[in-house]
Amino acid sequence: MSRFRLLALDIDGTLVNSGHELTEATRAAIWRAKRAGMEVALATGRRYSRALPLVEPLGLHLPLVTASGALIKDPLGHETLFRAAFADGVLEALLARVDANGYDPVLYTDSFSQGFDYYHGRHDVREPMLIEFFRMNPDCGRLWPEILTAPPAGVFGGFAMGPRESMVRLAADLQHHLGYALYVHVLRSPRYSGHMCEIAPFGVTKWSGVQQLARRFGIRDEEICAVGDDVNDIPMIRGAGLGVAMGNALDEVKAAADRIAPCHDSDGLVEVVNWLLG
Repeated sequence: MSRFRLLALDIDGTLVNSGHELTEATRAAIWRAKRAGMEVALATGRRYSRALPLVEPLGLHLPLVTASGALIKDPLGHETLFRAAFADGVLEALLARVDANGYDPVLYTDSFSQGFDYYHGRHDVREPMLIEFFRMNPDCGRLWPEILTAPPAGVFGGFAMGPRESMVRLAADLQHHLGYALYVHVLRSPRYSGHMCEIAPFGVTKWSGVQQLARRFGIRDEEICAVGDDVNDIPMIRGAGLGVAMGNALDEVKAAADRIAPCHDSDGLVEVVNWLLG
């Protein structure tokens, strides 16, 4: 019996390969971990609607930690178990900073039951990479022209999109002015050409979400194995009893990890499960 009772997995760059595919070898390894008595949870930067398709093939029953920890929902009945919230005035302040830097904000809300995931302020956005995002996510957003002055209720996070260097500068600006109230990171989803400066309330990470799930099952931090490849995985890789970086992970992610697995295109999670089950 493994000393690890919970396996927390990132999706893109970890669970699925560079073709966005869940391979049969990886799927079988996850099922083997489940049959051995291990809980398996997804902790992803994806929106809830984009994480849902993996629930059935993996036979998951745990809530999904989505939007890098800002939204946790039960995939069986779509009940919301946790939704992050910004402190009073913080959302308006960060939106002003994003706009001052010349970018259009996209705001996440818990609106899956209404058929969409996010709000945006206008159709004629300034950034071609955000135009690409909208084109690849048809009908997933709703227009909210007053987004800067009167943002919609229930916003738990959001992002701006652009070239990496620009997003790094935006993140630094947000940290300088509002770092006491925000968790900010810059990453690139393999689906898009642009980088995202993702913004959440302070203290909200994948690790805080995984810990919430673990407490429901009486699982201690040292009984958790967390696996990922990008900067938003670093908090859970550092916090877990065993933190694993994929072979394709960024260098800073590997530096935070206890072990390095083979890359996602070599079914690296199969090796992780082998480690855990001996």
